[in-house]
Amino acid sequence: MNILLIEDEPSVAAFIRKGLEAHQHTVTVAYDGQDGCHVALQYDYDLVILDRLLPSLHGLEVCRRIKSMKKGLPVLMLTALGTVRDKVQGFESGADDYMPKPFHFEELLARIQALHRRAQTSAPAAIYRVADLEMNCYNRTVFRDGKEILLTIKEYALLEVLITNKNKVLSRAYMAETVWGIDFNRGTNLIDVYINYLRSKVDKGFSQPLIHTVIGVGYVLREITNS
Repeated sequence: MNILLIEDEPSVAAFIRKGLEAHQHTVTVAYDGQDGCHVALQYDYDLVILDRLLPSLHGLEVCRRIKSMKKGLPVLMLTALGTVRDKVQGFESGADDYMPKPFHFEELLARIQALHRRAQTSAPAAIYRVADLEMNCYNRTVFRDGKEILLTIKEYALLEVLITNKNKVLSRAYMAETVWGIDFNRGTNLIDVYINYLRSKVDKGFSQPLIHTVIGVGYVLREITNS
């Protein structure tokens, strides 16, 4: 699993990371709440292990923000705050599990596996991502760099075609047939007009354009990385 650990005590973070990596997990560590929240929303993880008493942003608020954007991402709170009230607060903030410190590592592993199994058996949310663009086809929302983008029905449908075929060049005829259900007339600029609408919302104002023209062929949605 790809796990994000948000823990401000370096010795505790090192202990957990070493143990998880020994069981073939990949672990990213963030040492404060603000950084942890940013990393959780920016990148893809299978699970977040979250402390509560964090600098810059409290663990409860970190959990709320993660769950508001990524409802299906499991969050396990691992904290020294272990009263019944503490646990209730953790679950109310959106945590999927709550484990007080000190803890037995074998139990932590078991809880991680249980959360992973639960997530795998849950209905998929159909979330697609390219760079900092995220489309959630379950609740029909689109975000870029954490900002919600409002689209018309046809703009949304066109973006859905592009993002579900990311890195694949699509012809205008294919997009016209898929989105509008019509045979493409080479004399119309319908696709180009709607691509411009999308670019004005999805690309304008952001540092990296994601919708690219392939001259003589069509369009492609992809992230251009510097080699």
